Amino acid sequence: MLDFKHLPLAPGLQQGVDALGYTQPTPIQAQSLPAILDGRDVIAQAPTGSGKTAAFGLGLLHRLDVASVRTQALVLCPTRELADQVAQQLRRLAVGLPNLKVLTLCGGLPLEPQIRSLEAHYPHVVVGTPGRIQELLRKKVLHLGGVRTLVLDEADRMLDMGFEEPIREITGRTPKDRQSLLFSATFTDAIRDIARNTLREPLEVTVDAPQEQAVIEQRFVRVEPERKQTALAGLLAQRGVESCVVFCNMRKDVDEVAGSLQHFGFSALALHGDMEQRDRDEVLVRFANRSCNVLVASDVAARGLDIEDLALVVNYDMPSDADTYVHRIGRTGRAGREGVAISLCTPRELPRAAVIEERLGAPLLWDRNVPSAPKANTAPPATMTTLRIDAGKTDKLRPGDVLGALTGEAGLSASAIGKINVFATRTYVAVARDKAGAALARLNAGRIKGRSFRVRKL
Repeated sequence: MLDFKHLPLAPGLQQGVDALGYTQPTPIQAQSLPAILDGRDVIAQAPTGSGKTAAFGLGLLHRLDVASVRTQALVLCPTRELADQVAQQLRRLAVGLPNLKVLTLCGGLPLEPQIRSLEAHYPHVVVGTPGRIQELLRKKVLHLGGVRTLVLDEADRMLDMGFEEPIREITGRTPKDRQSLLFSATFTDAIRDIARNTLREPLEVTVDAPQEQAVIEQRFVRVEPERKQTALAGLLAQRGVESCVVFCNMRKDVDEVAGSLQHFGFSALALHGDMEQRDRDEVLVRFANRSCNVLVASDVAARGLDIEDLALVVNYDMPSDADTYVHRIGRTGRAGREGVAISLCTPRELPRAAVIEERLGAPLLWDRNVPSAPKANTAPPATMTTLRIDAGKTDKLRPGDVLGALTGEAGLSASAIGKINVFATRTYVAVARDKAGAALARLNAGRIKGRSFRVRKL
């Protein structure tokens, strides 16, 4: 298979492939897509960032009958963040399929709007987390009798999070003649047990981690517990990166570390599972559009977080196992770019470092000198600032409308405007930090698409 044009894709899917600029398939796509398109079950071991979403996405979209208004594909994901990313990717791939409805059903969001959406117009594709899917099935508002394709994405992570029982119940509600696709970063005994009970004579595909992971510079720093926050601030100031993720093991530490970094002047934000979904979405938008330069996260963001050109990952706490370490540092060094991963290690955490050293098969690189923390409010802030407009898709607002208002009435140059994200009722636009005040004042005083909307700076 030389390129995507040689695949027997359903009419309309090639448009999505072309729109996304896909030409040469990744290894996981090349090895699995022919079998998936042929209707075979597949169990694939593939790391994050390998292109697996497009592999199963093209497969499930290929089997859809858009004229049949029933749920024909179900994708189960471990987290809301990953489910949202998968749904967005499916919509991009399906740009040539008119009237296709993809619905995301995840916990942490109000249940009633999801029920109303199901009752109003049944989705062709459902992407969700096992707990919420199980809940909607038991309430008899979600029906899976028409499912042609079932996908278990990052199955190992779902099992780690205790979703084995919901997965078994959900798969039992789908037709026995469905196509089943299982993707996992590791093939544990538990994964193979799920596969035996879910898949029929599957093709087994294994794809090693992308070669670009070899360009991640991995360094370790010995530090006393009481010095960790100042050591972290010193390391970040010394590196001067525009985009960094800091991982903590405990949710309670995430807020504390983010607050400490804000004290030094960094544009730092926290991300963890105790936050409301809207707040989590907002944090991810601000991090992706460069108005937050340090994201402090629990492992809820270790998978599914896909930020372009992430230069640095820091383990504020040593992860409890080598697999978690590999997944964390895999956020950087993507697409052939160089990346850096730094791990702070207290004396009590040295046994964890030894486990990682054994996994890597090479001696760890230790830095003896820890740079001093910067003075308060002297660290470099993010280059952009986010403005939030209290209007979105329900108000027929489009990115072009916002761009036009900013470059027209607000008088900004296009180079001062970054990413524009339009959600159902809110829109976020990144503006150069030194232009944000003027842009805010002019937008509040003027109009967007002939209408006045409330705008505030985050």
